[in-house]
Amino acid sequence: MKKISIALIVIAITVISGFFYVRSQVYFSHGAQNQNSLFEIKKGEGNAQIATNLEDKGMITGKIYFWFYLKTHNLLDKIYPGEYLLNGNMTIPEIAVVITNPKKVFEQVLFKEGWTAAQMAWELQAHGFDGKAFLEIVNKPLQDLISQFSVLSDKPKAASLEGYLFPDTYYFAKEATPEGIVKKILNNTEIKFDNSLRAEIKKQNKAFFDVLIVASIVEREVSTEADRALVSGLFWNRLNVGQALQSDATLSYILNDKEDAHSLAQTKIDSPYNTYANKGLPIGPVANPGLSAIKATIYPKDSPYNYFLSDPKTGQTIFSATFPEHVANKSKYGL
Repeated sequence: MKKISIALIVIAITVISGFFYVRSQVYFSHGAQNQNSLFEIKKGEGNAQIATNLEDKGMITGKIYFWFYLKTHNLLDKIYPGEYLLNGNMTIPEIAVVITNPKKVFEQVLFKEGWTAAQMAWELQAHGFDGKAFLEIVNKPLQDLISQFSVLSDKPKAASLEGYLFPDTYYFAKEATPEGIVKKILNNTEIKFDNSLRAEIKKQNKAFFDVLIVASIVEREVSTEADRALVSGLFWNRLNVGQALQSDATLSYILNDKEDAHSLAQTKIDSPYNTYANKGLPIGPVANPGLSAIKATIYPKDSPYNYFLSDPKTGQTIFSATFPEHVANKSKYGL
């Protein structure tokens, strides 16, 4: 009889402990994904698949706990398909509220490759967000924000977030704050700069910040992948031999224009972004480059070319090896 009583007590303790453990996992656990991320639920996906996807994305610790919550709150098969802004800091009940609420509205915002932070701010303003506050954060990011993202680890203290804002299509909740928007964009930048790209930059003994600067110039100078690889190689060669980059993209950043060529007087503008008047890199990126320009910058193509220009009629990039050839091409294409 005594043995039976002890066994019952052990079973009771085990059951109670198990209950509190499960309850803790359901109501208080957090996933590994600390940054906001867009989570898509496709039409036709069942509870089990959604739970698996949430676990795989680091939003929850275990799919069984998510399923248990839905089951005990009569929410099975009441999830609406769509795109939701989630993160692992949310509890399972909080996630469940969001994905079973069809009234949650997100605004789609497109940031194009080569846009500046100012252009992004204008686009946000057009969609009803506080573009001015967004730009203030970008221009003077606080250390608390910088410390959250590894891509910002070698950013000079005085530099803004120009160049780090990955161009893409984003979905922001209507109530999204400027800081939340910046964090969402930087989280995307972290993802796009995967381990292979970062390892290659380190292998080449280049600074991440320098790669961003060159990529931003390449982005604004030429548009095809083949041309970008050649121009990237050309620019790196110029930097290696101490020749000025002489990029009109940097002048356009100073003058806020879209000109392919500038006057002699404009090439003498006193600015740390002027790559005609100053050798080496400008003090920061002149745009926010896309993945094509970034990859072209990390994997440049070597060539005999040292000069290039764009045909004003066709947009074709014309390369030349020597300065006399370049001058002749400028005359030929009316530049």
